[in-house]
Amino acid sequence: MSKADENIGVSDGPRNQWKTLDKDLKRVVSLEEASFSVSRAMAAPALGLLFVIVVALSALTLIGASQSGMLIVGAAVVAAYMALNIGANDVANNMGPAVGAKALTMGSALIIAAICETAGALIAGGDVVSTISSGIVSPEAVADSSTFVWLMLSALIAAALWINLATLIGAPVSTTHSVVGGVVGAGVMAAGFGAVNWPQMVSIAASWVISPLLGGIFAALFLAFIKAKIAYVDDKIGAAKRWVPVLIGVMAGVFATYLAMKGLRRILPIDPLTALWVGAVIGVLCWIGARPLIARQSIGLENRKKSLRPLFAMPLIISAAALSFAHGANDVANAVGPLAAVVHTIQHGTIADKIHIPIWVMVIGATGISLGLMLFGPKLIALVGDQITKLNPMRAYCVALSAAITVILASWLGLPVSSTHIAVGGIFGVGFFREWHAERRAKVLGLQKGKIIPPEERSRRKLVRRSHAVTVAAAWVITVPFSAVLSAGIFLVLSQLAS
Repeated sequence: MSKADENIGVSDGPRNQWKTLDKDLKRVVSLEEASFSVSRAMAAPALGLLFVIVVALSALTLIGASQSGMLIVGAAVVAAYMALNIGANDVANNMGPAVGAKALTMGSALIIAAICETAGALIAGGDVVSTISSGIVSPEAVADSSTFVWLMLSALIAAALWINLATLIGAPVSTTHSVVGGVVGAGVMAAGFGAVNWPQMVSIAASWVISPLLGGIFAALFLAFIKAKIAYVDDKIGAAKRWVPVLIGVMAGVFATYLAMKGLRRILPIDPLTALWVGAVIGVLCWIGARPLIARQSIGLENRKKSLRPLFAMPLIISAAALSFAHGANDVANAVGPLAAVVHTIQHGTIADKIHIPIWVMVIGATGISLGLMLFGPKLIALVGDQITKLNPMRAYCVALSAAITVILASWLGLPVSSTHIAVGGIFGVGFFREWHAERRAKVLGLQKGKIIPPEERSRRKLVRRSHAVTVAAAWVITVPFSAVLSAGIFLVLSQLAS
């Protein structure tokens, strides 16, 4: 063997050893990354389980270990599970647009939403709740108090399970409709079909169409206004100085009216006309105050559409916080209302149409919603904010404003609409309007240049993901039937176990 060959043999040995060591280290790193990913995925369910355990122990300490006390503890556990699922699913429609528009990071959105949801529930949360979910089932039709308790528990369990499943498949659904479906299913099993207020159910079914349609129409109209008056004019910055303060004033007025009507009833009862005057005054004041602010922010901005986005960022953040506050004030009852009904019925032995929610019950709902949002909310927030259609601050502003306006209008008309359906409908409305507007502009430009857009190019330019539209629509349609069937089965099982 030559000296060169010997050198090659000597040098190749350590080199091969280093290659082997690198491969082994890569395997170790991959194993560590996989272990970290698994442990991170398990952390959220573990913390959720810990919350449920803490609620059970707290209720046991507060109520006692008697037979009726253990039933209340069981109901508290179910309510805690329901609150976690509401936080994971239902809050996404408030913060999703702001996150998708890059006005808020995911972490900031979670913190703001958790604070506002908790504040809304504890400060302005309704302390009186209907025990049979807005008159869906007649209380007189329920045979006795024990049957009523099983009915409430069945409805709560079914609604929580359905919302959990919807979150897993990535579909934002209505918490209210889930509870209504659960009450209907258990009510039919407990008292027959005649006990259900079917005209009320027809109006709820109509809201499946009305809610997203109104939300989409209002959002599209506001976006059309912004495009026509600001985004597609020659002097964009000058138009922004004139119209953005007006839009901020409109937003402030609408949200002041919304909070006065829907979020502050516990603190100060306000009739709709007074709420409208309050909103008008605040809207005018905010318009006056926003004019110099927008003028300062506009200094040095380039005359292009992208420069307009920062002007809408702060109003969008404020609107998201206001929506979360109002959601906490109104929808916490969906989580703990049945629990409050169970507690009242067991402790007093009577079935009441409306009952007061004890403060410890309200704390369970507020804490559970906030914790569920922090642990499981990012998935739905990302879907609502980014995966249906691309949002920027202007588009997200239109979604938030349309949600508030639609809820106010529906309240005046007495329509049982869903805030989730409205917000998601607004996102679809913005997306489909963008498609129509982009295709219209492309046709005009194409005709001017003597070109025709081929069908495959038109298909490629679609701005709304149809797969998400189908998934969300299907989930909305089956929410009430699925919850009803599941609740009926659970009621049968609980009734058999109790007898």
